[in-house]
Amino acid sequence: MATNMISNPAKIRAIIDKCEVCYVGMTGMDGGPYVLPFNFGYEDGSIYLHMGPQGKKLGILRNNPEVCVAFSTDHQLFHRNEEVACSYGMKYRSVLAHGKASFVDDYDEKVRIMNVTMKKYTGRDFPYNAPAIHNVVVVHIRVHRIEGKLSGYF
Repeated sequence: MATNMISNPAKIRAIIDKCEVCYVGMTGMDGGPYVLPFNFGYEDGSIYLHMGPQGKKLGILRNNPEVCVAFSTDHQLFHRNEEVACSYGMKYRSVLAHGKASFVDDYDEKVRIMNVTMKKYTGRDFPYNAPAIHNVVVVHIRVHRIEGKLSGYF
Protein backbone atom coordinates (compact mmCIF):
# COMPACT_ATOMS: atom_id res chain seq x y z
CA MET A 1 0.00 0.00 0.00
CA ALA A 2 1.50 3.30 -1.08
CA THR A 3 2.24 6.08 1.37
CA ASN A 4 2.15 9.63 0.02
CA MET A 5 3.26 12.90 1.54
CA ILE A 6 0.83 15.84 1.36
CA SER A 7 1.92 19.47 1.16
CA ASN A 8 -1.23 21.05 -0.30
CA PRO A 9 -2.68 23.34 2.43
CA ALA A 10 -6.30 22.62 1.41
CA LYS A 11 -5.75 18.85 1.67
CA ILE A 12 -4.01 19.25 5.02
CA ARG A 13 -6.90 21.41 6.25
CA ALA A 14 -9.42 18.78 5.08
CA ILE A 15 -7.67 16.11 7.18
CA ILE A 16 -7.56 18.34 10.26
CA ASP A 17 -11.23 19.28 9.83
CA LYS A 18 -12.25 15.60 9.83
CA CYS A 19 -10.53 14.91 13.16
CA GLU A 20 -12.47 15.13 16.41
CA VAL A 21 -9.38 15.05 18.63
CA CYS A 22 -5.73 15.97 18.28
CA TYR A 23 -2.84 14.56 20.29
CA VAL A 24 -0.34 17.06 21.65
CA GLY A 25 3.19 15.82 22.29
CA MET A 26 5.16 17.81 24.83
CA THR A 27 8.47 17.41 26.64
CA GLY A 28 7.70 16.48 30.25
CA MET A 29 9.43 17.98 33.27
CA ASP A 30 11.62 14.87 33.44
CA GLY A 31 12.68 15.36 29.81
CA GLY A 32 10.57 12.47 28.57
CA PRO A 33 7.61 12.56 26.21
CA TYR A 34 4.15 13.54 27.47
CA VAL A 35 1.15 13.22 25.14
CA LEU A 36 -2.48 14.20 25.76
CA PRO A 37 -5.64 14.26 23.63
CA PHE A 38 -7.45 17.57 23.18
CA ASN A 39 -10.48 19.05 21.51
CA PHE A 40 -9.19 21.84 19.32
CA GLY A 41 -9.83 24.66 16.93
CA TYR A 42 -7.84 25.32 13.77
CA GLU A 43 -7.68 28.57 11.83
CA ASP A 44 -5.14 30.24 9.55
CA GLY A 45 -2.29 27.90 10.46
CA SER A 46 -2.89 28.12 14.20
CA ILE A 47 -4.12 25.40 16.55
CA TYR A 48 -6.14 26.41 19.59
CA LEU A 49 -6.62 24.42 22.79
CA HIS A 50 -8.54 25.16 25.95
CA MET A 51 -8.26 23.60 29.41
CA GLY A 52 -8.91 24.09 33.08
CA PRO A 53 -6.62 26.25 35.21
CA GLN A 54 -4.92 23.31 36.94
CA GLY A 55 -2.94 20.33 35.77
CA LYS A 56 0.47 18.98 34.93
CA LYS A 57 0.21 20.06 31.29
CA LEU A 58 0.24 23.76 32.23
CA GLY A 59 3.62 23.50 33.94
CA ILE A 60 4.97 21.40 31.11
CA LEU A 61 3.89 23.93 28.45
CA ARG A 62 5.26 26.84 30.46
CA ASN A 63 8.59 25.04 30.91
CA ASN A 64 8.94 24.07 27.22
CA PRO A 65 6.36 25.46 24.78
CA GLU A 66 7.61 23.48 21.75
CA VAL A 67 4.98 20.91 20.77
CA CYS A 68 4.11 18.41 18.08
CA VAL A 69 0.41 17.95 17.33
CA ALA A 70 -0.84 14.77 15.63
CA PHE A 71 -4.09 14.41 13.71
CA SER A 72 -5.25 11.09 12.24
CA THR A 73 -8.47 10.04 10.49
CA ASP A 74 -10.05 7.69 7.94
CA HIS A 75 -8.66 4.53 9.52
CA GLN A 76 -9.59 1.43 7.59
CA LEU A 77 -8.15 -2.05 8.12
CA PHE A 78 -7.22 -3.95 4.95
CA HIS A 79 -5.49 -7.22 4.08
CA ARG A 80 -4.03 -8.88 1.06
CA ASN A 81 -4.60 -12.37 2.46
CA GLU A 82 -6.85 -12.79 5.50
CA GLU A 83 -4.87 -15.87 6.62
CA VAL A 84 -1.53 -14.02 6.70
CA ALA A 85 -1.11 -11.64 9.65
CA CYS A 86 1.68 -9.64 8.00
CA SER A 87 -0.56 -8.85 5.01
CA TYR A 88 -2.82 -6.66 7.18
CA GLY A 89 -2.40 -2.91 7.30
CA MET A 90 -4.27 0.29 7.98
CA LYS A 91 -5.35 3.00 5.56
CA TYR A 92 -5.19 6.48 7.09
CA ARG A 93 -4.79 10.19 6.56
CA SER A 94 -2.65 12.10 9.05
CA VAL A 95 -1.04 15.45 9.76
CA LEU A 96 1.83 16.40 12.05
CA ALA A 97 2.12 20.05 13.07
CA HIS A 98 5.17 21.39 14.89
CA GLY A 99 4.85 24.66 16.72
CA LYS A 100 5.20 26.78 19.80
CA ALA A 101 2.47 27.16 22.40
CA SER A 102 1.64 30.44 24.10
CA PHE A 103 -1.01 31.32 26.64
CA VAL A 104 -3.73 33.77 25.62
CA ASP A 105 -4.67 36.31 28.29
CA ASP A 106 -6.71 38.87 26.33
CA TYR A 107 -10.40 38.44 27.16
CA ASP A 108 -11.76 39.20 23.67
CA GLU A 109 -9.18 36.96 22.02
CA LYS A 110 -10.09 34.11 24.38
CA VAL A 111 -13.75 34.50 23.38
CA ARG A 112 -12.83 34.53 19.70
CA ILE A 113 -10.69 31.39 20.08
CA MET A 114 -13.35 29.59 22.12
CA ASN A 115 -15.76 30.25 19.27
CA VAL A 116 -13.28 28.93 16.68
CA THR A 117 -13.30 25.69 18.67
CA MET A 118 -17.05 25.63 19.28
CA LYS A 119 -17.75 26.25 15.59
CA LYS A 120 -15.71 23.17 14.75
CA TYR A 121 -17.93 20.97 16.93
CA THR A 122 -21.31 22.72 16.76
CA GLY A 123 -21.19 25.01 13.73
CA ARG A 124 -22.04 28.14 15.72
CA ASP A 125 -20.79 30.87 18.06
CA PHE A 126 -21.75 31.11 21.73
CA PRO A 127 -21.96 33.91 24.29
CA TYR A 128 -19.72 33.45 27.35
CA ASN A 129 -19.93 34.88 30.82
CA ALA A 130 -16.90 36.58 32.35
CA PRO A 131 -16.19 33.94 35.04
CA ALA A 132 -16.09 31.20 32.40
CA ILE A 133 -13.60 33.12 30.25
CA HIS A 134 -11.46 34.14 33.23
CA ASN A 135 -11.26 30.52 34.43
CA VAL A 136 -10.44 28.85 31.13
CA VAL A 137 -6.85 28.56 29.94
CA VAL A 138 -6.54 29.12 26.20
CA VAL A 139 -3.44 28.04 24.32
CA HIS A 140 -2.44 29.26 20.88
CA ILE A 141 -0.05 27.01 18.96
CA ARG A 142 1.69 28.88 16.17
CA VAL A 143 2.53 26.21 13.64
CA HIS A 144 5.95 26.59 12.03
CA ARG A 145 6.03 23.26 10.17
CA ILE A 146 3.18 21.05 9.00
CA GLU A 147 3.20 17.85 6.99
CA GLY A 148 0.49 15.53 5.82
CA LYS A 149 0.60 11.86 4.94
CA LEU A 150 -1.82 9.34 3.55
CA SER A 151 -1.59 5.60 3.17
CA GLY A 152 -3.92 3.55 1.01
CA TYR A 153 -5.80 6.57 -0.35
CA PHE A 154 -5.25 8.57 -3.53
